[in-house]
Amino acid sequence: MSRGKRNRSWIRERQRDEYVQSAKRVGYRSRAAYKLIQLDERDRFFKRGYLVVDLGAAPGGWSQVAASRIGDNGRVLAVDLLPLAPLAGVEFIQGDFLDDSVANRLRSLLGAARADVVMSDMAPNISGIRDADQARALDLALGALTFAEEVIKPSGTFVVKAFHGESMQELMDEVRRKFASVAIRKPGASRDRSREIYLLARGYSV
Repeated sequence: MSRGKRNRSWIRERQRDEYVQSAKRVGYRSRAAYKLIQLDERDRFFKRGYLVVDLGAAPGGWSQVAASRIGDNGRVLAVDLLPLAPLAGVEFIQGDFLDDSVANRLRSLLGAARADVVMSDMAPNISGIRDADQARALDLALGALTFAEEVIKPSGTFVVKAFHGESMQELMDEVRRKFASVAIRKPGASRDRSREIYLLARGYSV
């Protein structure tokens, strides 16, 4: 299939996508908001007043959902390489959280507080080279895990996007070494053909 045909097929699929249409009606920044909603409806990891860190937040769908679920007394700290239009209840830092200067700004916002939830819906830009794409996805997930270890409460929840493939087991093993329980989730809003899944980890071992 030519690139032009693939693009037209993608556009038609997006126009028919129930989650895309619903996100537009409701005012969510992206269809990905429904993935987080479905994850939380199953595992109930958000509570009023919580402190949430969203790594790779743009365009803001996950931060938007988190802010609505933790209420006015909660805080969402979001970071992304891309700009993020202002969201009520969300404090945003633009930059790479793996960069020391950006990570230090995020730590400064946290102060002495520790996060109840650290979440990452990050995915690499796809090159089409399977091994390279898997390696980059693993690096992002492991980077999110490393940062979560610094800021999460022992009782906190870590949610991270992962992809089926050879690197999946390496990530699972690493998360299991750090948390008491790890579950694999595939929310209904995740497209059937997508290899993405989410790891939901609880009980951080300090």
